[in-house]
Amino acid sequence: MGSSANATQLVPLLNVTDMERSVRFYTEGLGFRMRNQWLPEGKLRWCWLDLDDISIMLQEYRPGRIPVGTLGLGADFCVMCEDAVGYYQELKGRGLDPLEPFVGNGLWVTQIDDPDGYKLFFESPTDEAEETKLSELAA
Repeated sequence: MGSSANATQLVPLLNVTDMERSVRFYTEGLGFRMRNQWLPEGKLRWCWLDLDDISIMLQEYRPGRIPVGTLGLGADFCVMCEDAVGYYQELKGRGLDPLEPFVGNGLWVTQIDDPDGYKLFFESPTDEAEETKLSELAA
């Protein structure tokens, strides 16, 4: 049975504690591009970012509204890629510290957490054995 929603895209909205820090991480670190932004009183409060065919939105918490506890808890973001291992090496080259790629569920998986603790997994299909680590192939 079809849907009348005509849904075309899911765009997560991540609430962040420091917009400048988060935008720098996503653009300079991960390679996202700014598509749109909201600048009330000249200060960036919200933006839409794209990386190839995926998008996210960032919005800064208003003062006094930051929740108590761990941000991002319970929400993981899995990004399917052509080459997660190549992207891992690209991130390392940009000075970031993603986790070593390993094989899980027939996918190379590398993880990096954003400045607020949101977990981002970059994954690509592989025929390597489950639980193989990238360093084991180089040995």
